Amino acid sequence: MNQEQLEKVKQGNGFIAALDQSGGSTPKALKAYGVNEDQYTNEDEMFDLVHEMRSRIVTSPSFTSDKVLGAILFEQTMDREVEGKYTGDYLADKGIVPFLKVDKGLADEENGVQLMKPMPDLEDLLARANDRHIFGTKMRSNILSANVKGITEVVEQQFEVGKQIIAAGLVPIIEPEVNINAADKEQIEEILRDAILEELNGLAEDELVMLKLTIPTVPNLYKELVDHPNVIRVVALSGGYTRVEANNLLKQNDGIIASFSRALSSDLNAAQSAEEFDGKLAEAIDTIYDASVNKK
Repeated sequence: MNQEQLEKVKQGNGFIAALDQSGGSTPKALKAYGVNEDQYTNEDEMFDLVHEMRSRIVTSPSFTSDKVLGAILFEQTMDREVEGKYTGDYLADKGIVPFLKVDKGLADEENGVQLMKPMPDLEDLLARANDRHIFGTKMRSNILSANVKGITEVVEQQFEVGKQIIAAGLVPIIEPEVNINAADKEQIEEILRDAILEELNGLAEDELVMLKLTIPTVPNLYKELVDHPNVIRVVALSGGYTRVEANNLLKQNDGIIASFSRALSSDLNAAQSAEEFDGKLAEAIDTIYDASVNKK
Protein backbone atom coordinates (compact mmCIF):
# COMPACT_ATOMS: atom_id res chain seq x y z
CA MET A 1 0.00 0.00 0.00
CA ASN A 2 1.26 3.45 -0.95
CA GLN A 3 1.55 5.25 2.40
CA GLU A 4 1.55 8.73 0.86
CA GLN A 5 -1.70 7.96 -0.96
CA LEU A 6 -3.16 6.42 2.20
CA GLU A 7 -2.45 9.60 4.14
CA LYS A 8 -3.96 11.73 1.39
CA VAL A 9 -7.18 9.72 1.30
CA LYS A 10 -7.40 9.63 5.09
CA GLN A 11 -6.58 13.26 5.90
CA GLY A 12 -6.90 15.27 2.71
CA ASN A 13 -9.52 17.90 1.98
CA GLY A 14 -11.55 17.15 -1.12
CA PHE A 15 -13.67 14.41 -2.66
CA ILE A 16 -13.40 11.30 -4.81
CA ALA A 17 -14.64 11.49 -8.40
CA ALA A 18 -16.60 8.46 -9.60
CA LEU A 19 -15.71 7.87 -13.27
CA ASP A 20 -16.58 4.18 -13.28
CA GLN A 21 -19.69 3.71 -15.41
CA SER A 22 -19.33 0.27 -17.00
CA GLY A 23 -20.95 -1.74 -19.80
CA GLY A 24 -24.58 -1.49 -18.71
CA SER A 25 -24.53 2.17 -17.70
CA THR A 26 -22.19 3.50 -20.38
CA PRO A 27 -24.88 4.28 -23.03
CA LYS A 28 -26.80 6.27 -20.42
CA ALA A 29 -23.66 8.15 -19.35
CA LEU A 30 -22.81 8.95 -22.99
CA LYS A 31 -26.36 10.12 -23.73
CA ALA A 32 -26.21 12.49 -20.75
CA TYR A 33 -22.96 13.77 -22.26
CA GLY A 34 -24.69 14.44 -25.59
CA VAL A 35 -23.51 11.32 -27.43
CA ASN A 36 -26.46 9.26 -28.71
CA GLU A 37 -26.44 5.56 -29.57
CA ASP A 38 -26.56 6.31 -33.31
CA GLN A 39 -23.08 7.83 -33.00
CA TYR A 40 -21.41 4.44 -32.44
CA THR A 41 -21.97 1.05 -34.03
CA ASN A 42 -20.41 -1.40 -31.57
CA GLU A 43 -19.12 -1.76 -28.02
CA ASP A 44 -15.53 -0.90 -28.95
CA GLU A 45 -16.59 2.43 -30.43
CA MET A 46 -18.79 3.07 -27.40
CA PHE A 47 -15.89 2.52 -25.00
CA ASP A 48 -13.61 4.68 -27.16
CA LEU A 49 -16.10 7.53 -26.79
CA VAL A 50 -16.52 7.13 -23.06
CA HIS A 51 -12.73 7.05 -22.65
CA GLU A 52 -12.55 10.30 -24.58
CA MET A 53 -15.07 11.77 -22.14
CA ARG A 54 -13.15 10.56 -19.09
CA SER A 55 -9.84 11.71 -20.55
CA ARG A 56 -11.34 15.13 -21.12
CA ILE A 57 -12.37 15.27 -17.46
CA VAL A 58 -9.09 14.11 -15.92
CA THR A 59 -6.92 16.27 -18.19
CA SER A 60 -8.99 19.39 -17.53
CA PRO A 61 -7.07 22.15 -15.71
CA SER A 62 -9.91 22.23 -13.17
CA PHE A 63 -9.43 18.55 -12.23
CA THR A 64 -6.67 19.03 -9.68
CA SER A 65 -5.42 17.31 -6.54
CA ASP A 66 -6.15 20.26 -4.28
CA LYS A 67 -9.88 19.43 -4.55
CA VAL A 68 -10.03 15.92 -6.05
CA LEU A 69 -8.44 13.35 -3.72
CA GLY A 70 -9.09 10.31 -5.88
CA ALA A 71 -10.92 8.93 -8.90
CA ILE A 72 -12.70 5.60 -9.38
CA LEU A 73 -12.08 3.98 -12.76
CA PHE A 74 -13.79 1.30 -14.83
CA GLU A 75 -11.60 -1.70 -15.76
CA GLN A 76 -11.22 -0.60 -19.39
CA THR A 77 -10.24 2.89 -18.27
CA MET A 78 -7.51 1.42 -16.07
CA ASP A 79 -6.12 -0.48 -19.05
CA ARG A 80 -6.18 2.53 -21.38
CA GLU A 81 -3.83 5.48 -21.55
CA VAL A 82 -4.20 9.20 -21.01
CA GLU A 83 -1.52 11.33 -22.67
CA GLY A 84 0.77 8.32 -23.08
CA LYS A 85 0.44 6.97 -19.53
CA TYR A 86 -1.85 4.34 -18.05
CA THR A 87 -4.78 6.19 -16.49
CA GLY A 88 -3.83 5.29 -12.92
CA ASP A 89 -0.29 6.56 -13.43
CA TYR A 90 -1.56 9.74 -15.08
CA LEU A 91 -3.80 10.43 -12.08
CA ALA A 92 -1.10 9.57 -9.55
CA ASP A 93 1.30 11.96 -11.29
CA LYS A 94 -1.35 14.68 -10.79
CA GLY A 95 -1.53 13.75 -7.09
CA ILE A 96 -4.93 12.04 -7.47
CA VAL A 97 -5.34 8.55 -5.98
CA PRO A 98 -6.64 5.90 -8.44
CA PHE A 99 -9.32 3.37 -7.52
CA LEU A 100 -10.89 0.58 -9.62
CA LYS A 101 -14.47 -0.67 -9.82
CA VAL A 102 -14.22 -4.47 -9.51
CA ASP A 103 -17.80 -5.76 -9.28
CA LYS A 104 -19.51 -7.41 -12.24
CA GLY A 105 -22.92 -5.90 -11.67
CA LEU A 106 -25.95 -6.87 -9.62
CA ALA A 107 -27.85 -10.12 -9.23
CA ASP A 108 -31.65 -10.20 -9.39
CA GLU A 109 -33.53 -8.79 -6.41
CA GLU A 110 -34.13 -11.19 -3.53
CA ASN A 111 -35.02 -10.40 0.08
CA GLY A 112 -35.30 -6.72 -0.80
CA VAL A 113 -31.70 -6.42 -2.04
CA GLN A 114 -29.47 -7.06 -5.02
CA LEU A 115 -26.25 -8.86 -4.14
CA MET A 116 -23.17 -8.61 -6.33
CA LYS A 117 -22.80 -11.13 -9.13
CA PRO A 118 -19.97 -13.66 -8.71
CA MET A 119 -16.46 -12.37 -9.50
CA PRO A 120 -14.54 -15.49 -10.60
CA ASP A 121 -11.69 -13.45 -12.13
CA LEU A 122 -11.18 -11.17 -9.13
CA GLU A 123 -7.70 -12.46 -8.24
CA ASP A 124 -6.43 -11.77 -11.77
CA LEU A 125 -8.09 -8.35 -11.79
CA LEU A 126 -6.49 -7.42 -8.45
CA ALA A 127 -3.08 -8.51 -9.75
CA ARG A 128 -3.57 -6.28 -12.81
CA ALA A 129 -4.68 -3.44 -10.55
CA ASN A 130 -1.43 -3.74 -8.61
CA ASP A 131 0.53 -3.76 -11.87
CA ARG A 132 -1.31 -0.56 -12.87
CA HIS A 133 -0.48 1.09 -9.49
CA ILE A 134 -4.11 1.23 -8.33
CA PHE A 135 -4.58 2.10 -4.64
CA GLY A 136 -8.04 0.70 -3.93
CA THR A 137 -11.20 -0.83 -5.33
CA LYS A 138 -14.95 -0.24 -5.29
CA MET A 139 -17.87 -2.66 -5.46
CA ARG A 140 -21.59 -1.91 -5.31
CA SER A 141 -24.63 -3.72 -3.93
CA ASN A 142 -28.18 -2.34 -3.88
CA ILE A 143 -30.67 -2.23 -0.98
CA LEU A 144 -34.34 -1.61 -1.77
CA SER A 145 -36.23 -2.38 1.44
CA ALA A 146 -35.77 -2.89 5.19
CA ASN A 147 -35.29 -6.65 5.05
CA VAL A 148 -32.85 -7.64 7.81
CA LYS A 149 -31.88 -10.91 6.13
CA GLY A 150 -31.18 -9.25 2.80
CA ILE A 151 -29.24 -6.33 4.27
CA THR A 152 -27.15 -8.70 6.39
CA GLU A 153 -26.35 -10.79 3.29
CA VAL A 154 -25.27 -7.67 1.40
CA VAL A 155 -22.92 -6.54 4.16
CA GLU A 156 -21.47 -10.02 4.73
CA GLN A 157 -20.79 -10.44 1.00
CA GLN A 158 -19.18 -7.00 0.79
CA PHE A 159 -16.81 -7.68 3.68
CA GLU A 160 -16.00 -11.22 2.52
CA VAL A 161 -14.84 -9.85 -0.84
CA GLY A 162 -13.28 -6.86 0.93
CA LYS A 163 -10.97 -9.15 2.90
CA GLN A 164 -9.80 -10.75 -0.35
CA ILE A 165 -9.00 -7.28 -1.69
CA ILE A 166 -7.13 -6.33 1.51
CA ALA A 167 -5.09 -9.55 1.20
CA ALA A 168 -4.05 -8.39 -2.28
CA GLY A 169 -2.66 -5.17 -0.79
CA LEU A 170 -5.48 -2.88 -1.92
CA VAL A 171 -8.06 -0.86 0.01
CA PRO A 172 -11.69 -1.84 -0.67
CA ILE A 173 -14.43 0.75 -0.92
CA ILE A 174 -17.47 -1.13 0.37
CA GLU A 175 -20.64 0.26 -1.25
CA PRO A 176 -24.01 -1.06 -0.05
CA GLU A 177 -26.16 1.57 -1.77
CA VAL A 178 -29.58 2.37 -0.31
CA ASN A 179 -32.16 3.35 -2.92
CA ILE A 180 -33.05 7.00 -2.27
CA ASN A 181 -36.70 6.31 -3.15
CA ALA A 182 -37.15 3.42 -0.70
CA ALA A 183 -40.26 4.00 1.40
CA ASP A 184 -38.46 2.76 4.54
CA LYS A 185 -35.09 4.38 3.80
CA GLU A 186 -34.53 5.57 7.38
CA GLN A 187 -35.16 2.09 8.78
CA ILE A 188 -32.89 0.51 6.15
CA GLU A 189 -30.07 2.82 7.17
CA GLU A 190 -30.33 1.92 10.86
CA ILE A 191 -30.18 -1.80 10.03
CA LEU A 192 -27.31 -1.18 7.62
CA ARG A 193 -25.28 0.84 10.13
CA ASP A 194 -25.54 -1.91 12.74
CA ALA A 195 -24.64 -4.64 10.24
CA ILE A 196 -21.57 -2.69 9.06
CA LEU A 197 -20.46 -2.02 12.64
CA GLU A 198 -20.62 -5.72 13.43
CA GLU A 199 -18.37 -6.53 10.46
CA LEU A 200 -15.97 -3.68 11.24
CA ASN A 201 -15.60 -4.86 14.83
CA GLY A 202 -14.56 -8.28 13.53
CA LEU A 203 -11.65 -6.95 11.46
CA ALA A 204 -8.03 -7.18 12.49
CA GLU A 205 -6.29 -3.94 13.39
CA ASP A 206 -4.50 -3.72 10.04
CA GLU A 207 -7.56 -4.56 7.90
CA LEU A 208 -8.58 -1.14 6.62
CA VAL A 209 -11.62 -0.30 4.50
CA MET A 210 -13.48 2.66 3.06
CA LEU A 211 -17.25 2.94 2.95
CA LYS A 212 -19.36 4.47 0.18
CA LEU A 213 -22.88 5.09 1.43
CA THR A 214 -26.08 6.80 0.39
CA ILE A 215 -26.46 10.08 2.30
CA PRO A 216 -28.60 9.14 5.32
CA THR A 217 -32.06 10.52 6.02
CA VAL A 218 -31.01 11.31 9.60
CA PRO A 219 -27.90 13.53 9.56
CA ASN A 220 -24.80 12.00 11.17
CA LEU A 221 -26.44 8.58 11.49
CA TYR A 222 -23.13 7.08 10.32
CA LYS A 223 -20.90 8.98 12.79
CA GLU A 224 -19.82 5.70 14.47
CA LEU A 225 -18.68 4.43 11.08
CA VAL A 226 -16.79 7.65 10.32
CA ASP A 227 -14.96 7.37 13.66
CA HIS A 228 -14.22 3.62 13.50
CA PRO A 229 -10.48 2.83 13.60
CA ASN A 230 -10.73 0.39 10.67
CA VAL A 231 -12.38 2.96 8.41
CA ILE A 232 -10.02 5.16 6.40
CA ARG A 233 -12.81 7.37 5.04
CA VAL A 234 -16.57 7.40 4.52
CA VAL A 235 -17.67 8.80 1.17
CA ALA A 236 -21.16 9.49 -0.12
CA LEU A 237 -22.73 8.60 -3.45
CA SER A 238 -25.17 10.99 -5.11
CA GLY A 239 -27.62 8.17 -5.82
CA GLY A 240 -29.89 10.05 -8.21
CA TYR A 241 -30.05 13.31 -6.28
CA THR A 242 -29.27 16.45 -8.24
CA ARG A 243 -25.92 18.04 -7.41
CA VAL A 244 -27.63 20.79 -5.41
CA GLU A 245 -29.68 18.25 -3.42
CA ALA A 246 -26.70 15.96 -2.83
CA ASN A 247 -24.46 18.84 -1.75
CA ASN A 248 -27.05 20.21 0.69
CA LEU A 249 -27.58 16.80 2.26
CA LEU A 250 -23.86 16.04 2.40
CA LYS A 251 -23.16 19.27 4.29
CA GLN A 252 -25.26 17.96 7.18
CA ASN A 253 -23.00 14.94 7.71
CA ASP A 254 -19.73 15.56 9.55
CA GLY A 255 -16.66 13.70 8.33
CA ILE A 256 -18.26 12.36 5.13
CA ILE A 257 -16.95 13.50 1.74
CA ALA A 258 -18.47 13.12 -1.72
CA SER A 259 -17.87 10.42 -4.28
CA PHE A 260 -20.29 11.63 -6.94
CA SER A 261 -20.73 10.39 -10.50
CA ARG A 262 -23.79 11.86 -12.24
CA ALA A 263 -23.80 14.87 -9.90
CA LEU A 264 -20.22 15.61 -11.00
CA SER A 265 -20.67 15.29 -14.76
CA SER A 266 -24.32 16.29 -15.27
CA ASP A 267 -23.52 19.68 -16.87
CA LEU A 268 -20.83 18.39 -19.23
CA ASN A 269 -21.49 17.97 -22.94
CA ALA A 270 -19.45 16.69 -25.87
CA ALA A 271 -20.33 19.79 -27.93
CA GLN A 272 -18.91 22.24 -25.39
CA SER A 273 -15.76 24.16 -26.22
CA ALA A 274 -12.72 23.55 -24.02
CA GLU A 275 -13.47 26.79 -22.18
CA GLU A 276 -17.14 25.90 -21.62
CA PHE A 277 -16.31 22.35 -20.56
CA ASP A 278 -13.62 23.38 -18.09
CA GLY A 279 -15.86 26.09 -16.68
CA LYS A 280 -18.78 23.73 -16.03
CA LEU A 281 -16.45 21.09 -14.56
CA ALA A 282 -14.78 23.68 -12.32
CA GLU A 283 -18.19 24.83 -11.08
CA ALA A 284 -19.20 21.26 -10.22
CA ILE A 285 -15.86 20.53 -8.54
CA ASP A 286 -16.01 23.71 -6.48
CA THR A 287 -19.50 23.04 -5.12
CA ILE A 288 -18.82 19.36 -4.37
CA TYR A 289 -15.55 20.28 -2.66
CA ASP A 290 -17.35 22.87 -0.58
CA ALA A 291 -20.00 20.36 0.52
CA SER A 292 -17.29 17.84 1.42
CA VAL A 293 -15.18 20.26 3.46
CA ASN A 294 -17.54 22.91 4.87
CA LYS A 295 -20.26 21.43 7.07
CA LYS A 296 -23.36 23.06 8.52
